[in-house]
Amino acid sequence: MPPRLQLSPVFRVHTLPSQISCRRSYASSSATSPEIYDVVCVGGGPAGLSLLTALRSSKLTSNLRIALIEAQDLQKNRLRDPSPDAYSNRCSSLTPGSVRNLQEIGAWSYIHASRVQPYQEMQVWDGITDSRISFDWTSASPLPFTPRKLSQPTTIATMVENTNLTTALLARLSSLGGVDIFSPTKVSSIELGSQTPDVDLSSWPILTLSDGKSLAARLLVGADGANSPVRTFADIQSRGFDYNRHGVVASLKLSGPGWGGPDHKTAYQRFLPTGPIAMLPLPGNMATLVWSTTPERAAKLKSLSANDFIAMVNAGFRLSAVDLEYLHTLPSGQEEEVAWREHHTPIKEKDIPMKVVHVQENTVASFPLRMRHADTYTGERIALVGDAAHTIHPLAGQGLNQGQADAAALTRTISAAVATGQDIGSLLALEPYNDEQYAANNAMLGICDKLHRLYSVESGPLVGLRSLGLSAVDSMGWVKGLLMGRAAGG
Repeated sequence: MPPRLQLSPVFRVHTLPSQISCRRSYASSSATSPEIYDVVCVGGGPAGLSLLTALRSSKLTSNLRIALIEAQDLQKNRLRDPSPDAYSNRCSSLTPGSVRNLQEIGAWSYIHASRVQPYQEMQVWDGITDSRISFDWTSASPLPFTPRKLSQPTTIATMVENTNLTTALLARLSSLGGVDIFSPTKVSSIELGSQTPDVDLSSWPILTLSDGKSLAARLLVGADGANSPVRTFADIQSRGFDYNRHGVVASLKLSGPGWGGPDHKTAYQRFLPTGPIAMLPLPGNMATLVWSTTPERAAKLKSLSANDFIAMVNAGFRLSAVDLEYLHTLPSGQEEEVAWREHHTPIKEKDIPMKVVHVQENTVASFPLRMRHADTYTGERIALVGDAAHTIHPLAGQGLNQGQADAAALTRTISAAVATGQDIGSLLALEPYNDEQYAANNAMLGICDKLHRLYSVESGPLVGLRSLGLSAVDSMGWVKGLLMGRAAGG
């Protein structure tokens, strides 16, 4: 184990949130004499920012010397348009557990609260058989492990724009200070250090940045996405596959705030053979769409006029899979065709989301869906969090929540190492993080993959079996309570 270095104090400037991207001048420019840090995090998304905010807000780890490297300009990831009729098309469904973690590190108080929407109910149904399961705490039996003095939860999850979350984390990090931020700056190379008469850096990652600066990391954290250069440097394999599906997203305005009114919001998800379509509530009459479908159908949806796109989204919750298949073959005119078909289709409007009346300009987009899982989350002086460690199908909305759980678990691991005098970059010190997160994330990846495959079947006995299973679970309140408690982070 290399000797623990005595780090000299670093002069730090406490800046306002709008100045954070300018704090780039603290590391040495000499490649032969790298600036030494306890933790270097590559990647300034929600997982990386949550980790660094947690480390700075904890008394045990607040004295660690920390750097953040982000290739993009962090200023561009900030929430800019406060209009109640304009929302980003990249939103996430935060579990109560994730919200609790953000509260504990002091970031939640910086959230733009008027743009956050909790929801209390979720309606999920089979697009072939119409079998349905309703998730809401009023229909679920009390959890057997909940102490009597604690009340039953009421919120299933909370919708928040990713930019709102990033803005809040940056603001909290700026208020804490003590992090050297290099943005926008790319990592040019990562190599192992060398041994000199003064110090042994032979096991330390040395990062050379695009501006010529050099940083040595006692612990290098990869929060740098699915194609993680940090993971590549550590020679950690990531295995998985592409689903041959794209997720189509858009920001929508509905005809009303929802059937339960403004104080009771519902999320809707319908499983179609090509993938689930989900409508998730935002404040007021706004909602966000995530429609998993084939690349060809995603391209078709993106090519439609606003009125035809709106008609297709409404049809996605109202018409049969056969109708939808035909509608995707039309070059245009979906608005008129859907109107005619809806008139001849019996529809229970209160079982589905209110109709879409407007799609926000420039918000219809798509992204490929993949499943990936790293062989391990740790290596010598390496830890992976978020998408660098795992990517998941969005049908359960767990991707960002997994990253938040990673950040919280790694913070606990680093804190324990500091408290016991261990080298925070050693494999032994990092082992609890891998033990805590790997199995839990692997189970969630497996569940989402199996659900996707199960509901991709259009005919045969499996369709009847899944319909029976969905109805059976819906009738057992205590089972639903356990499932909701688990999903909430309980």
